[in-house]
Amino acid sequence: MDKPYDNRAWFLVLPVLAIVAFSAVIPLMTVVNYSVQDTFGNNQFFWNGTGWFKELLDPSSDLGGRVRDSLWRNLLFSAIILAIEVPLGIAVALAMPREGWKVAATLVLMAMPLLVPWNVVGTIWQVFARGDIGLLGYTVNRLGIDYNYVADPLAAWITIIVMDVWHWTSLVALLCYAGLKSIPDAYYQAARIDGASRWAVFRFIQLPKMRRVLIIAVLLRFMDSFMIYTEPFVVTGGGPGNSTTFLSIELVKLALGQFDLGKAAAMSIVYNLIILAVCWVFYTVMTNLDVERRRPPADA
Repeated sequence: MDKPYDNRAWFLVLPVLAIVAFSAVIPLMTVVNYSVQDTFGNNQFFWNGTGWFKELLDPSSDLGGRVRDSLWRNLLFSAIILAIEVPLGIAVALAMPREGWKVAATLVLMAMPLLVPWNVVGTIWQVFARGDIGLLGYTVNRLGIDYNYVADPLAAWITIIVMDVWHWTSLVALLCYAGLKSIPDAYYQAARIDGASRWAVFRFIQLPKMRRVLIIAVLLRFMDSFMIYTEPFVVTGGGPGNSTTFLSIELVKLALGQFDLGKAAAMSIVYNLIILAVCWVFYTVMTNLDVERRRPPADA
């Protein structure tokens, strides 16, 4: 006999739904409302329709050109970050100890950068990279290299990239380490019996077991690097010039600096859609690759 279905359990979910509606849905609808209107202050709004979106997506306009340039900077930054942090995180995870007291000590050391707030990270590197009082900047300049992240765009990019690598590589390493810990010892024993090389063990045992956590790591690091704001804003303020002005900084300049709420709201919606689209592409491609790998041969 089938058990009766009790709908009263849904009442336990209602508080969560109310909190989500209050903290997510209502602000989202407010942003959508602003994106189709214009204001001249005094809390007076006028209907503008899709005007801001047309201007935003037109590269020949001032706003569209700024968004296009900021978008390319974001994509370049995220690509560099993923190209550095994912291989480096895998290498660190492979070098971490598997047993003994060193495991706990290593995990604590790896987690320490992740506990530092974003604004504190920016402040630390702002001082650390200064050429007059910062240890990094002073040392580099003493080596005969002209390093000034305030005046040199290349130095500014190198600074924020190294800062992000220092801050977030631990996340990739810890996720990969969790994937490595899930591999049974029998796999390694079979590899030793077969005389497999170190590269073969990594290619056919360790990397497949890390594939799922790598998908999570890539998605998390892309989303976070693409939405980066606090660290470059504290260190460079988007400069020198506009060389480190990412979409997030451009959005804040529009909303708070110029008080163009309609343009800022439209830009935030497009910004969010870009993140969702790229993450969907990442997830779909990587998931399909995992499915293809697990699919048995046609002649099996």
